Amino acid sequence: MVTGRALHFVFKVADRTLTAKFYREILGMKVLRHEEFSEGCEAACNGPYANRWSKTMIGYGPEDTHFVVELTYNYGITEYEQGNDFLGLTIQSSESLKRAAANNWPVKEHNGLKYVEAPGGYKFYIVDKPQPANRDPVLKVSLASSNLARSIAYWNGLLTLKVYEQKQKSVLLGFADDQAKLELIDIGEPVNHAKAYGRIAFSCPFDEQPIIDNKIQEAKGTILTPLISLDTPGKATVRVIILADPDGHEICFVDDESFRQLSQVDPASDAELDKFIKSDKSRA
Repeated sequence: MVTGRALHFVFKVADRTLTAKFYREILGMKVLRHEEFSEGCEAACNGPYANRWSKTMIGYGPEDTHFVVELTYNYGITEYEQGNDFLGLTIQSSESLKRAAANNWPVKEHNGLKYVEAPGGYKFYIVDKPQPANRDPVLKVSLASSNLARSIAYWNGLLTLKVYEQKQKSVLLGFADDQAKLELIDIGEPVNHAKAYGRIAFSCPFDEQPIIDNKIQEAKGTILTPLISLDTPGKATVRVIILADPDGHEICFVDDESFRQLSQVDPASDAELDKFIKSDKSRA
């Protein structure tokens, strides 16, 4: 049994200026920490790129208690082709709809659900109710599945996420009632990750990571990056293992003990992000 905690979803972003505006001024999220790296990540956190890159964590509250978004920006990469793998992130926030209207940001509709699109085409579905005061407004991340039964066998049977709701073409899974959920939707065709593919991250106790490693190996599953320690300059070192589910969705399990140290909110991060956005534009 994995003792997991849902952490964040990783997006590759090409337009850091407009992206920052979207998350801060439309969704109303706060920059929690910003980190710059001189070369590519050993666990391919920024994708298959060896160049300079940055990571910005942004959300509605501290990473200890909220599911947040990780924005990875690769210097010099101006576009990412989007596949059919990421289907949306759902939040409860009528305030976001009001901010979108005030900023002339298009609000669209799909199957009766309102949504706004982040730069790059990532969909954020908005439940038109006030943001809850006592829990995280982020409700779920929706990803595509080409075979729902196979996906459930992996996520529930192997990684031990609990099934919260199952329908003919979808399943809602999670580690705990008070955490953001993972929704898998059968799209009836192969999943294409293209160039914009993301990654979902969970934490688990340090001692459970080798157990996950062994379970995946015994099941002949895919391990993209075996257990490895990653350094963040001036901050905690964390150990991660990167997996891929049967449809190729990337999954990161980071050790919870070190991650809680790494993920402390940095009050200077908002200004840091703006500083690097400005310096990047000055070189354009």
